[in-house]
Order: sequence, then structure tokens, then C-alpha cells
Amino acid sequence: MFARSTTFHGRPGNIDAGINFVKNEAWPALERIEGCRGLSMLVDRQSGQCIATSSWDSEESMHAGDAALRPIRDRGRDILGATMEMDEWEIAVMHRSHHGACCRVTWMEGDADAMLEMFRVGVLPALEESDGFCSVSVLVNRADSVGCATTVWESHTAMEASRAMADQLRAGVAAETGGGVAEVHEYDLAYAHLHVPEMA
Repeated sequence: MFARSTTFHGRPGNIDAGINFVKNEAWPALERIEGCRGLSMLVDRQSGQCIATSSWDSEESMHAGDAALRPIRDRGRDILGATMEMDEWEIAVMHRSHHGACCRVTWMEGDADAMLEMFRVGVLPALEESDGFCSVSVLVNRADSVGCATTVWESHTAMEASRAMADQLRAGVAAETGGGVAEVHEYDLAYAHLHVPEMA
């Protein structure tokens, strides 16, 4: 399974228009493209930053759908009043128990296989025991030695309560793998329509 994320750096006042566009135009268009397995949208209402991520059953289908998606991305950029950048990923972990309201995204640099092993052995069991935890996904780009982990929480209160644990887990992964934390950001989960199977 693969994913393409598009990060929009937009205007906070345009967030709701962007969400409506994703729900009413972007997803219906994506749903018709062979190989597409879902779409999610994360938003930061204070900064205006949004991340729309489409999931695909293969790298080939992801690239085959690019021409059809280009005008959709451009329209999203115009609606949000944004600049945008894209990244492509392999979906390495997908584990969920129920839907949530908000999420924390962590970008890390280092050996992807080492980070994944640490995640499965040390991080995932700790997350599953955390109050308010809903789901987690891990995306990797092996060529660039980067990974992106998204944990979803049932409320902002639960996500805030997990911050100290998350700091400790990130530090442990970085220390054990020789990697580093590039960025951590928290978002509202504005839209999620996913058909990606369990991958832990």
C-alpha cells in the first residue's frame, strides 16, 4: 500500500471551505480512480496548514492517477489560498480501533527498517494502553530515510495528556536507531474515508 500526502500552507479563514471541497469534490473524484483506497485531511485552524493524504493499493496506481489528480490539487490550493508540497510514501503500519477527533504527526529521519522495528516492539504496545488512543499509521520513504507516524486520539484532552509519553517514546526511538525527530505537529482530523487494511 502507498500514499501521497499534499501539504497546503493556507489561510486559516479558508479552512472550512477547504474541508467542504475535500468532502464534496475531491473524494468523489478520487473514489472513481482505480486503485484509490481512501483520503484523509488534517487541519490546523490556527496556522492554516492542512495535509490531504490519498492511499493507493500500489505504487503503479498512485502514479497512474496523478494526471487526474493534478487539477484537483490545484483547485484545493486555490480554495485554501495556499502553497503546497507533495510527498510519496509506503504505508508500513496501519492499526486502528475506532475513529477519533484529532491527531499528532511526527516526522523522523533515520533508517526506516530500524525505526519500524522499534515502533512495533516499543511504541505500539504503549499506545494501545493509552487512554483515548484510537489509531496509528506509519508511512516511510526508504529512499530518503524518513518516516511519518500519525497517532489519532478521541479528544484534544486525551491527546494533550499523551504528550509526555509521546516525547519519551520519540526520544527512545531516536536513541535506539540513531535517527532524529524532524518535526511534531498536532491537527484536527477533519475528514477520514479510508479502506486501508490492518497492517501492524
